[in-house]
Amino acid sequence: LEWTPASWRNFPVKQQPNYEDKQELDKTINEISSLPPIVATTEIDNLKSLLAECSQGKRFLLQGGDCAEQFADCNLQTIAAKVKILLQMSFAITYGANIPTVRIGRLAGQFAKPRSSDYETLPDGTKVPSYRGDNVNGNAIGDRSPDPRRLLEGYFRSVATMNCARVVVAEGLADLRHSDTWDMGFVRNRKRRKKKMKRWQ
Repeated sequence: LEWTPASWRNFPVKQQPNYEDKQELDKTINEISSLPPIVATTEIDNLKSLLAECSQGKRFLLQGGDCAEQFADCNLQTIAAKVKILLQMSFAITYGANIPTVRIGRLAGQFAKPRSSDYETLPDGTKVPSYRGDNVNGNAIGDRSPDPRRLLEGYFRSVATMNCARVVVAEGLADLRHSDTWDMGFVRNRKRRKKKMKRWQ
């Protein structure tokens, strides 16, 4: 079968919210499709090359992040903390296993949550639409109706998160010379740092 961005529509789809305003949904999807991509083609190609090396045992693949993000998580402190944890984990793996690590952050787009039921029952017996993540509806009981415009906000939050993560790394958080900010004492040993620097990417 030939893949296209819309080919998934040819198959049964479950876990989808029920949007009341279909016209607004179509309008929002068309608007998002006209916006710039969140990641560059070169980034995708580079990741594919690194994943190929992982499959050959040349690198270790580490993926981490939240089950679902919230729009409120789109701030420098939260994003930097997530990137820092990935760096800490990957360095520990590289240091202990003596193998380069490929880090994949589960962030910048995890704003939806799968639900087995369209509704949930509150303690008082009231039935309300299930919370499906900020990309779909709000967690507050009065904000549970799926809103297509949240998809557009999710796009911009994803862009902001991705760009913030790039800036955090570009400003040197991934540099071993800044390891004093990592809370990992063993990294500060100069001999060990020099030994492992070659494998750090």
